[in-house]
Amino acid sequence: MKLWMTGTLAVVLLTQAALASNSPDVPPDAALRTSSGDPVQLSKWRGKPVILFYEDRDSTSLNAGLKEDLFARGRERNLLSSAWVVAVANLKAFDFFPARQIALSYVRDEEKKVGVPILVDLDGAMGASPWSLPMKTSNVLLLDARGAVVYRHSGRMKPEEQVAFFSALSQLVGVDLTTPAAPGASP
Repeated sequence: MKLWMTGTLAVVLLTQAALASNSPDVPPDAALRTSSGDPVQLSKWRGKPVILFYEDRDSTSLNAGLKEDLFARGRERNLLSSAWVVAVANLKAFDFFPARQIALSYVRDEEKKVGVPILVDLDGAMGASPWSLPMKTSNVLLLDARGAVVYRHSGRMKPEEQVAFFSALSQLVGVDLTTPAAPGASP
């Protein structure tokens, strides 16, 4: 009887360990590339909140107002280093020679203009499970410091959706970001 109980307990513990490793509590990751083509994991930006923009080339202006407002609020409240801003360009449609190199060159030029690293998704990793992001629009996500998704929106954000975004971001950084920055304000 003792041997049977020991064996049963071992099976239960092994099963629970296997289930825990496949738990939905494990934050998703993605294999992406830098604009230079070097492989990089999205999990590299864990440790503080992440504001992630995933867009194809035709969608970068959909949430331009949000991006400008985000920068203004962060600058005014001296929070620009409180979260990572990660931009990911959906380049799946350009993953062939010579288009890939032209697209990567364009992304490098954009990086210089905006001052934010832009990662590239050449194989549609962000459109596949577990992310399942729409590939032909602007996607805005907030990830907590562990990498878990706490906010997700696809398409152009309406004013009430921006309020929800800034409320969620306020929770992550511990500072109220729900009021717009003062016009012309600087830290």
